[in-house]
Amino acid sequence: MSKKVLDFGIDKALNILGILPENAGTSTGEEQFSNGSVIRSLSPVDGQLIAKVKTTTKADYDVVMETATSAFKIWRKIPAPQRGEIVRQFADKLREKKEALGKLVSYEMGKSYQEGLGEVQEMIDICDFAVGLSRQLHGLTMHSERPGHRMYEQYHPLGVVGIISAFNFPVAVWAWNTALAWVCGDVCVWKPSEKTPLCGIACHNIAAQVFAENNLPEGISCLINGDAKVGAFMTKDTRIPLISATGSTKMGKTVAQEVAARLGKSLLELGGNNAIIVTPDADVKMTVIGAVFGAVGTAGQRCTSTRRLIIHESVYDKIIAAVVEAYKQLRIGNPLDENNHVGPIIDTDAVKMYTKALKQVVKEGGHVLVEGGVISGEGFESACYVKPAIVAVEPHFKMVQQETFAPILYVMKYRGDVENALDIQNSVAQGLSSAIMTNNLREAERFLSVEGSDCGIANVNIGTSGAEIGGAFGGEKETGGGRESGSDAWKVYMRRQTNTINYTTELPLAQGIKFDID
Repeated sequence: MSKKVLDFGIDKALNILGILPENAGTSTGEEQFSNGSVIRSLSPVDGQLIAKVKTTTKADYDVVMETATSAFKIWRKIPAPQRGEIVRQFADKLREKKEALGKLVSYEMGKSYQEGLGEVQEMIDICDFAVGLSRQLHGLTMHSERPGHRMYEQYHPLGVVGIISAFNFPVAVWAWNTALAWVCGDVCVWKPSEKTPLCGIACHNIAAQVFAENNLPEGISCLINGDAKVGAFMTKDTRIPLISATGSTKMGKTVAQEVAARLGKSLLELGGNNAIIVTPDADVKMTVIGAVFGAVGTAGQRCTSTRRLIIHESVYDKIIAAVVEAYKQLRIGNPLDENNHVGPIIDTDAVKMYTKALKQVVKEGGHVLVEGGVISGEGFESACYVKPAIVAVEPHFKMVQQETFAPILYVMKYRGDVENALDIQNSVAQGLSSAIMTNNLREAERFLSVEGSDCGIANVNIGTSGAEIGGAFGGEKETGGGRESGSDAWKVYMRRQTNTINYTTELPLAQGIKFDID
């Protein structure tokens, strides 16, 4: 590693998180084992090798599943508030290791150190939410039509929950699922992205420590590593009733088909092509902050990143000038340097995708307002640094209709009233996050109405990214329809059961049916 990065304490962070340079990967607890091939975790910050991680073989996976299913038989019988206490202890461990884990997230994934810390804080927040939830896993009571009968609903844990997460949020999305699954009585098997395997190992080490300290089975939290072939072990496994998968729409369709083929349940969080509508009544300063952070935060690699800016023609020039001026102030560089706003994108394949998208949209007729390109030279030790770009487009362009996971912002005009802007926003296949910037109450309410945004998230006077854990997170259409995190998202991790109790000495039938026998 370069001296500049070492100054930020990466080696110390790895030590705190229990990361070993070799023989890490598959694990059911304190023990780490694998007979698989090796993944080399390379930092997009400087291109350096951080550690080697072994992938999971089918034999390894079967051991993991045996351990998980055995642990479930114990974990499900522990009262939910006591399970919540374990999650509370996990959150406290995260607080102790927040700086170290935040640095690893930044260094292995490439997002800014502040965003890395923010991601760990999301983990802590969802744990706190789950602790309270552990005393509120409530059902319903209903009145029976039969005298002397009582009806109610209750929820039971599902079993083993399979989690497949993406590189862009290498720890938070796992925690969204795991914290809720744990308090619901489920055990978890997690396959993190093969691009950020060390973040998975770090989280797993922290969880394993908590379970060991409480003399609980190691299989409550299990880890496997590898590519899509390893993920397929889970999607095809009838021992896993629920698969929660985060990633591209293409990946999600494959997962959905394989899980549906065995009548399992899927929770899918897939692509986003998120837009901000800017009306004539928008506050310019707020618009600029929301649009710029939404477009360049995490180097445009959030599922909620702002991809499209739909601006009314009467304020188009003013908004564009302000956004372009803000882009001139962006500092690109090592994300562990807190003076920088934008770090690298994940790898050279992502760089190729970014470059290809820019060329294609220009070929379609796009006009470049802020030039993109790959950055090299002193201070850019890897080939993963690119310039955030802005391109003026027409809404129907092919590249505008699809998601490019990179810092490219497409800007376009709308004319007339907000209905025309909504038509543009809703014209894409994805339906994750959306926003409107306006001080006009009628426009805001129209945006939130049944005829407004078709996305799972619809914001007024804030950007498309930066969701809080208290609300259910997810989207519609090709985003997959799943809901994670807050609200009543916990219900997906449990099975619902309707109960009827007859406390009389007779057996009347429902609907007044008569069936008399001696």
